[in-house]
Amino acid sequence: MASTTNHSNTTSLSASTVVAGTAGHVDHGKSSLVRALTGIDPDRLREEREREMTIDLGFAWLGLPGGLSLSVIDVPGHERFIKNMLAGVGGIDLALLVIAADEGPMPQTAEHLAILDLLDIQHGIVVLTKRDLVDAEWLELVTEETRERLAGASLADAPIVAVDSLSRAGLDNLIAQIDQLASALPVRSTAGRPRLPVDRAFTVAGFGTVVTGTLSGGPLEVGQEIELAPGGIRSRIRGLQSHGRKTNRALPGSRTAVNLTGVDREAVHRGDVLTTPGWLRPTALLDARLRVVADAPAPLEQNEPIDVFVGAAESSGHLTLLDTEHLSPGADGWVQIRLDQPIAAVAGDHFI
Repeated sequence: MASTTNHSNTTSLSASTVVAGTAGHVDHGKSSLVRALTGIDPDRLREEREREMTIDLGFAWLGLPGGLSLSVIDVPGHERFIKNMLAGVGGIDLALLVIAADEGPMPQTAEHLAILDLLDIQHGIVVLTKRDLVDAEWLELVTEETRERLAGASLADAPIVAVDSLSRAGLDNLIAQIDQLASALPVRSTAGRPRLPVDRAFTVAGFGTVVTGTLSGGPLEVGQEIELAPGGIRSRIRGLQSHGRKTNRALPGSRTAVNLTGVDREAVHRGDVLTTPGWLRPTALLDARLRVVADAPAPLEQNEPIDVFVGAAESSGHLTLLDTEHLSPGADGWVQIRLDQPIAAVAGDHFI
């Protein structure tokens, strides 16, 4: 795994919405926590409900005490669905790293923590779920182990909050912690070009194609002309919705559903980027600073085949190391990545 470095500056502009994403091992209670916090079931697929396992991305929202709105992206914890997890966490402002108190940190806990670290997600809360299943001594041991696992990661100083999603014990404290953290976040600028990486596309009877994603860069408005990159498909925005409500204008930082005119659902793919026309050129060649996680099983070699995830997009490719013949676990260096399929990316984007 690897990531670019990001040198973009923060801004003092205000916004009303922040985006949180869950992370953590399978069956540690991520979806149950989201339901308890928001009253919304993020498991929207029948298969997810039947198997009691999150397979794809789920979405929910709630209002925070300080007046901000919180969008929540619920990601799958099973290792087989790691690609879906990667499609969801790229646009989040803060992470909710979920660990079951009766089990403690597990393999996917470590992998998800590494992903958050590579994406430079520096704001978050560790949530110890199922606290009703353990006594105070065990909870203290799990808390200590969790703090040790966080050492050196981007979430090293994250608060740890214990909750029980069924009885709602600890949820008021968790919401207060989220509210405090969200209120202190450096807020995204609204002065740039809008970019919405598509993480879901579907058809609504009578309305046509709808795409969803986390908006960044600049606002979107009803009637605005847009382009879907890298395919170059152009359309106009028929309607916008955020948090289940129609709106004429969506701001950066919001989870946004966009109803498009004259676009077939089959022409839209996860990873496409909705933006203003003419400026975002697809590329199959990336120059980047790449870091290998310390526990990687082997060094990266010249011309090694790789899979690259940027935003919600995925592409296979090959790696050219520019200043060494191999890149060892824990090391970083300059690389060039040749992709098999072009993607829509800009300088400073993080990737895995």
